[in-house]
Amino acid sequence: MEKKSLQEKRILPYTDENGYYEIRLESIGGLGANLAGKMLGELGVLGMELNASAFSSYGSEKRGSPVRAFVRYREGTEEILRNAPVVSPHLLGVFHEAMAKSYPVFTGVFDQTQIVLNTYLKKEEAIEKYGITQGNLYCLDAGLIARECKCRLNMVMLGALVCASGFLSLKKLEELCTESLGKKYPDLLAANLSGIEEGYRTIKEQSGTGCGQSGDFSGRVVDNLPQSPAGCGLDSMAEPYAGGFHETIGGVNPMAGNSIQNDLSPGREGYVPVFHPQKCIQCGLCDSACPDMVFRFEPGIWNGKETLVNQGPVYQYCKGCLRCVSVCPTAALTREEEEKAGGF
Repeated sequence: MEKKSLQEKRILPYTDENGYYEIRLESIGGLGANLAGKMLGELGVLGMELNASAFSSYGSEKRGSPVRAFVRYREGTEEILRNAPVVSPHLLGVFHEAMAKSYPVFTGVFDQTQIVLNTYLKKEEAIEKYGITQGNLYCLDAGLIARECKCRLNMVMLGALVCASGFLSLKKLEELCTESLGKKYPDLLAANLSGIEEGYRTIKEQSGTGCGQSGDFSGRVVDNLPQSPAGCGLDSMAEPYAGGFHETIGGVNPMAGNSIQNDLSPGREGYVPVFHPQKCIQCGLCDSACPDMVFRFEPGIWNGKETLVNQGPVYQYCKGCLRCVSVCPTAALTREEEEKAGGF
């Protein structure tokens, strides 16, 4: 009778061979993916009567560095015994689209994966741009929604993820938000609830776009972190090492000091400094304030004299801290939304 009762209360739409429903969140520090993962774990336990496990993986704990949050659900009375990172998620949330340029955020998706991507692109454009060949894709501009609702981006993504899951409860999420965040930040409760509801509504209005092939993936082998370009930082995060450096004896980096392949753009949060050369007085304050040597100077003529002339920022190395904008005395550098400034 007890076994039949548990089967009748089945909540999870599908699980892996061990009975787990798995979630992975891909983000950067500062966007709140760690908190979102914890809240999804609490939602499973307190709101859905599931067993749940939630934990995160991150490096330097600084704003803009890669962050991954993992959640596992299990029905019944069985404990969750797996504590390894989620390789093949049933639900995948990509909080920061720019990460896809350097990090394999779509690794491990398969026919049952529900993907929620924060992007200003349309679904068909995102599928083509990032070569997504598996799963069911939902797209929303979570940054724009967060600005309109005056809430954190993670609240919008939480609402979207709950909707895309097909079984998590919006009402229970709102109750959890009121109980936890409402007590800590009462002045922001209305804005956070508005962001959750708008994220949920945006996904509900969509029908997930299937990304192609489906079939039996029970025998698939997926590396947690596949081969990565030198300098993108993935090798230090792999479990175990999955980049090319592990093949060198002693794990030596044969490209020490090489910044050619270094790309800080995935760490930006949607804004970049835009250079207006006609306003520049060649004072060099932007170069002095920049922590990453982003500005490029070349020999030229300014005010009738030969000098090194500012050519503006090299966006590959720019992490979007905008210190240069703060110190520029002539507004030769302005803060602009990245996609409107050219989508560097």
